[in-house]
Amino acid sequence: MTRTRRLSVVLILNLVLVAGLLVVGISANSLGVLAEGVDYLADAAAIGVSLLAVRVSKLPPTPTRPHGYQMATTWAAGVNAGWLLVLSVAILAGAAGRLITGTSEVHGLPVLIVSGIAAVVMFVGALILGGDDGDDGDDRGNKAGGDLNMRAVLLDTAGDAAAAAGVALAGAVIYVTQGLYWLDPVVAAIIALVVGYHAVRLLIEIFEALRAHRRSGSRP
Repeated sequence: MTRTRRLSVVLILNLVLVAGLLVVGISANSLGVLAEGVDYLADAAAIGVSLLAVRVSKLPPTPTRPHGYQMATTWAAGVNAGWLLVLSVAILAGAAGRLITGTSEVHGLPVLIVSGIAAVVMFVGALILGGDDGDDGDDRGNKAGGDLNMRAVLLDTAGDAAAAAGVALAGAVIYVTQGLYWLDPVVAAIIALVVGYHAVRLLIEIFEALRAHRRSGSRP
């Protein structure tokens, strides 16, 4: 399966989950589920950028760009990692606000069900992306940029699966105890910190790749 097809499959998975997560997040008063829904919506936009970048990277060279658009997928990786970092900060702020002002009742059962489904679906998406071998020709020889792009999307998808699993676990505890509502924002905050940390590391790697490319004298 080519990178374009892998990205397209994960894009569809994200879009299918968005509506259900947002509806359940609002009705169950769960910040964790709402964060999942917003995250998946942003992921869909980021994957769209990745798909566009793969197409752009395959455009033939021109007199003004003799090397073509080799770094298109690297820039897409930067956009995706940036989305991750912004969303992590937003989730942290929301979680802190709930913990400071007090967490109202969260309905654990719908949180458990929808987040459990989302975790399984995103885990499948991560497996699909993880099977990429980088040799299908989608990136016109820019293997490094293509790999960074796929790593960014894979990181996002794996983070989504972990986030959904964490929220599902919190929902299960809340449902069983009929309390401990503070677990919902705490789990959301922990997941945001982990994903944000990896996003920063990926952004540093992307910046280094772009600097090396510029030093080589090629245009993006």
